[in-house]
Amino acid sequence: MNNFPRITESEWEVMNVIWARSKATAHEVIEALAQTENTWKPATVKSLISRLVKKNVLGYTQEGKLYCYYPLLSKEECLRSESSSFLQRLYGGTLKPMLVHFLSQENISNREIEELQNILEKRKE
Repeated sequence: MNNFPRITESEWEVMNVIWARSKATAHEVIEALAQTENTWKPATVKSLISRLVKKNVLGYTQEGKLYCYYPLLSKEECLRSESSSFLQRLYGGTLKPMLVHFLSQENISNREIEELQNILEKRKE
């Protein structure tokens, strides 16, 4: 996981569009982000795409004059890497302190507690 590229928050937004479509042109990414609260200029989105290509997170094919971008890493792989990095940076790589912190700080419904208990029971098996 240590060799995984770090993806910034802005880059995650671009990646979420491409993961949802499996491939997209820069124009399609720009259009999709314009439907959100995002106010980036097209040049900003293109710069983010370029950074993701340099980080080997995105690949591309050229179709005529258009470049079509596709993910080289799955969303699950990136989430796993980010989770591991977060856990290492903030909690020394230990899960228990993080869980205790979140469970004591957040409001959790009875339903969420039951779901967590079910997950833990399955992990015991």
